Amino acid sequence: MKYKVVVVDDHILFAQALENLVNNFEEFHVLYHAKNGQEFLQNLEQSEHPHIALMDINMPVLNGIETMKVLNKDYPDIKVLALSMDNDEHTIIKMLKAGAKGYLLKDIHPTAFHSALKTVIKKGFYYSDEVANTVMTSMHKPENDEIQLKEREIEFLKLVCTEKTYKEIASEMCLSPKTIDGYREALFEKLHVKSRIGLVLYAIKHHLYKI
Repeated sequence: MKYKVVVVDDHILFAQALENLVNNFEEFHVLYHAKNGQEFLQNLEQSEHPHIALMDINMPVLNGIETMKVLNKDYPDIKVLALSMDNDEHTIIKMLKAGAKGYLLKDIHPTAFHSALKTVIKKGFYYSDEVANTVMTSMHKPENDEIQLKEREIEFLKLVCTEKTYKEIASEMCLSPKTIDGYREALFEKLHVKSRIGLVLYAIKHHLYKI
């Protein structure tokens, strides 16, 4: 069985090169290429649905984040892997919060890219080392080893999932920035993560923040 893939990217040469690469993988086949999110959504209404969508973020007409929100609501079975040159933390968080199953940088090695495609089919998600560091270890601990969080830690985690800065979070929680730094570092250690992205992924996985 070949898994169906759609490429959503406004850079034609890159999209064609990506299509050729995917079609060289034995398990995958590209159905078509859409130049932006709106074109992709229109195609979904009249053609077969892919298993995976490889989607750029910065596109005209309808960008990746807005497209992802629609897909998450209307086409939840399509697994979206964001593919971008942008490794900005806030952009990654926005895309994952919108429902993307993974975030790849466009300079990814073809072998790692192939592995990402296979992993998202098998497990339903793929987070690279660049994006998640050691997040996946904490996200997939057995349920009976669930980490107990205090009420204020949960409140902090929910605010981390917003676009507020740590300084703004401190103000909203009526705490000093130094105390917020303490919350962050304590949760890094407790949840075995190394970044704000890790905190967001943990909150989403454990239903502390609803997408």
